[in-house]
Amino acid sequence: MGFRNQFSNVVEWEEQSDDIMFWKWTNKEIKKGSKLIIRPGQDAIFLYNGKREGVFTDEGSFDIESQIIPFLSTLKGFKFGFNSGMRAEVLFVNTKEFTVKWGTKQAINIPNQQLPGGMPIRAMGTFNCKISDYLALIEKVAGVKQQFSIEDVRERVSAVLDSLLMKWILQEGKDMFNLQANAIAIGNGIKEDLDMEISKIGISITGFQIQSFSYPEEVQKMVNKVAGQGMVGDTSRYQQVSMVDAMASGNVNGGGVAADMAGMMMGMQMGSQMAQQMNLSGNGAGGQSAPAGGAPKFCPNCGTPTNGARFCSNCGTKLC
Repeated sequence: MGFRNQFSNVVEWEEQSDDIMFWKWTNKEIKKGSKLIIRPGQDAIFLYNGKREGVFTDEGSFDIESQIIPFLSTLKGFKFGFNSGMRAEVLFVNTKEFTVKWGTKQAINIPNQQLPGGMPIRAMGTFNCKISDYLALIEKVAGVKQQFSIEDVRERVSAVLDSLLMKWILQEGKDMFNLQANAIAIGNGIKEDLDMEISKIGISITGFQIQSFSYPEEVQKMVNKVAGQGMVGDTSRYQQVSMVDAMASGNVNGGGVAADMAGMMMGMQMGSQMAQQMNLSGNGAGGQSAPAGGAPKFCPNCGTPTNGARFCSNCGTKLC
């Protein structure tokens, strides 16, 4: 009995991590009296000489000699010796679906007729994946790796993501300046191609989401300006808003040429509007809006007092 306890061991993945997709138990031998422990969210795959012998998905504690070996492909008749055990490996697989963040490391230049060098675009989001094909996983990855993490998957995805983004933005991005409106269609296309690529190593891409696109600062300012014009809705009012923006962005106290020009134009327009309003209010109140000769008190074009003249002394506008 003492010898039995001495040789017995436990085959288990005790420290399962949320970012590890599989981990390989690689002790030299599985001894007589050993137990296999499968925890919730795990599958156990017995490997012998690098080949799959059996997959066990039920959670619990199992006696390897009596409950596991009879189900192994080529080891059904294996008998433990007194001083020797079974040389095998056990691959523990994390069966959950993983959510992984992704983002373009550098801007992707999307071909655009209006921009000779292309439109530089960045994007970010998440994708979902899980292990789905144990045979492909063992053949391509598990045969040479002790464990496989989410970071390993992210590196594989990043290697092909730029080209897939370019392909599906060109195919589904109907409005280059509002790609977010087509983010679902672009993401679905990328998911299909990405799943086809990553499934080669036994992993399925179950979802691909694009949270946001970002443009260069100059392009974003242009988009915001066009949006502002649409909100104003009137060209003349949009020009006024643009002039106010120019004044605000310039040095109002010390000036820039753009700010000075904008201020002058705004002043002339405001003066003209004030003159027109004063003339209208004078007429509406029944007051005398012009001297006996019929000339208005203020020039309707620039707002200069007329003093009864027939022509404006400032801008030359005919007054009557």
